[in-house]
Amino acid sequence: MLGKIHCLRITGERPCRYPRPRRGNRRCPRTTQVVSMSLILILLSLSAAIQINATNPPTDVGVPPEVLAPPWLETRRQAQVAAAAGYAVFCDFSFTDRQPTSGIAFHHHIVDDSGRHYRPNHYDHGNGIALADVDGDGRTDLYFVNQAGPNGLWRNAGGGQFTDITERGGVALADRIGVTASFADLDNDGAPDLYVTNVRVGNVLFRNQGDGRFADISQESGLDHQGHSSAALFFDYDRDGQLDLFLTNVGQYTERGDSIAVIGFAPGEQPGQYHYYVGFKDAFAGHLKPERTEPSLLFRNAGENRFVDVTEEVGIKADGWSGDAMPLDANEDGWPDLYVLNMQGHDQYYENDQGQRFIDKSLAVFPRTPWGAMSAQILDFDNDGHQDLYITDMHSDMSEDIGPEREKLKSRMQWTESFLRSGGRSIYGNAFYHRQPNGTYAEISDSIGAENYWPWGLSAGDLNADGYEDVFITASMNYAFRYAVNSLLLNDRGKGFLDAEFALGVEPRREGRTAMPWFALDCAGEYATHPDCEGRSGPHVFWGALGSRASALADLDDDGDLDIVTNEFNAPPLLLISDLSDQKADLNFLKVRLIGTRSNRDGLGAVVSVHTRTHTYTRVHDGKSGYLSQSLLPLYFGLGPTSIVERIEVQWPSGTAQIVAGPIESNQLVEIREP
Repeated sequence: MLGKIHCLRITGERPCRYPRPRRGNRRCPRTTQVVSMSLILILLSLSAAIQINATNPPTDVGVPPEVLAPPWLETRRQAQVAAAAGYAVFCDFSFTDRQPTSGIAFHHHIVDDSGRHYRPNHYDHGNGIALADVDGDGRTDLYFVNQAGPNGLWRNAGGGQFTDITERGGVALADRIGVTASFADLDNDGAPDLYVTNVRVGNVLFRNQGDGRFADISQESGLDHQGHSSAALFFDYDRDGQLDLFLTNVGQYTERGDSIAVIGFAPGEQPGQYHYYVGFKDAFAGHLKPERTEPSLLFRNAGENRFVDVTEEVGIKADGWSGDAMPLDANEDGWPDLYVLNMQGHDQYYENDQGQRFIDKSLAVFPRTPWGAMSAQILDFDNDGHQDLYITDMHSDMSEDIGPEREKLKSRMQWTESFLRSGGRSIYGNAFYHRQPNGTYAEISDSIGAENYWPWGLSAGDLNADGYEDVFITASMNYAFRYAVNSLLLNDRGKGFLDAEFALGVEPRREGRTAMPWFALDCAGEYATHPDCEGRSGPHVFWGALGSRASALADLDDDGDLDIVTNEFNAPPLLLISDLSDQKADLNFLKVRLIGTRSNRDGLGAVVSVHTRTHTYTRVHDGKSGYLSQSLLPLYFGLGPTSIVERIEVQWPSGTAQIVAGPIESNQLVEIREP
């Protein structure tokens, strides 16, 4: 293990570093040819709704063994491990789910519309995760959003242990239907504040009082919007040093009227009461009904924790059903533009005209976009100094269970009316936009292996510390669909992505399970006429596929490598801890923490370039970590075999350009204050 993290401040203080690992250096075997995964992976479908008699425990023989350990998982694992023997990138490390021993007892719970009263509506979009150091102790704390029941704030106590400080922090929101959360230092006092989006009952802004305790200032801030909100993107669109908010709204997917009370959670758990709003049975048809639209909104930070709606004033008309957005500076003029995702239809791109207005240049810059966009991430895929855009498309898979082979064709098949209305402007599947030297974007997803199945969250980071950003993608649709694996894509040095979720231990999940008890029905009692009780009598437990939603990458145990944390749907989170620091003897990395003075305190919007003798690595500090997830943690740069950084360049949101001269040794945290 590398030692506890210490910090080099650019103030002339004595640097402290991680001790260098003392281990052997193992690599994956190399061959002259990499096995083509598309030719050897066998994809078998599996029904995720399996019922058993309730008198049998989940591990009893009443559960078909293929549910807990489906044979196709082992087939895929063997195929991928065989292919990994030919990978020329370092992959001789693994992830282990440490959630059961971490102290984290959070469990995401669903509303009835995703369970026993299942309706195909947008309640399946939710449960974000946010990461920040809430109490200033230098460790990464976690905030999980719940749908039915309290959210959870977990303090990192070190040593792989976490402590529940939800009640102490005052951020449980047990009476809300949570969607996502974002940390942002809105008053530039050095303590990350917290914003939580909810369904209908009003979003909540918490001011951090400096010690991890939070005060609700929603009403006076003007950010207590009531609707069907989704993502909260904090960025400084007018570069005045204060973070503004772009709030995406999905659209009305619940029936009007008061919420209803429901008793009970998952089978085997202590029943509890929660309230929720019943969803439309035709929720997805709402994409075609203008009266259900809830436009996304831009709020300008007016100072002193007060925000003003300037959406109309700046020319934004984001009226699609949007789950997320990204601050993409596509023209690289230093002013953050907006890329707004649309769940069914063409995405929107707004160019920032120097903080005065936004100009819709969607078709000019991105003439074709994913039809069912869910998550987006900005990364420099090939280290050319330009930011590329990776977008996952989940709704194309959900519209029909067509499988990844047909999806890869990027066909324009008209599965639904909304897809037909796209007029040929849609891509059916994931998209990867590679920025060209002339400022345009080329869609290259097929050629680099950027496709996967039923994707949700998309997080990017250098998981093997070789200098190239890798990708983790959460997946699966839960009940009543089949299981889909989470994807881990290793960056093949800017040439393409290599499937590695099985090779690195992300899949299969702990104990090989792919499903869990979802809900219980007494088919001889009040639920005798329930559709799932047809042909059945007596009490039954119905099973649903496991599935992740939001994810984030961070060095949770301060050992110098990136770990993975997810928020699951109707299940406890995954805490995937990497052993890279134990397995890679020549591990070299650098963490960079920014402190803005004229810019916002967190330095959100800054572009940081780390220069070594042979390479330049560029990252944008946007605070985003994929679908409904966010992180205020230091930027992480894998340095490959290089242990010395020659210089660091920072382009601050204020327009200030800063150079930190080297030599700077690897394996440390560098804190840079804006001059």
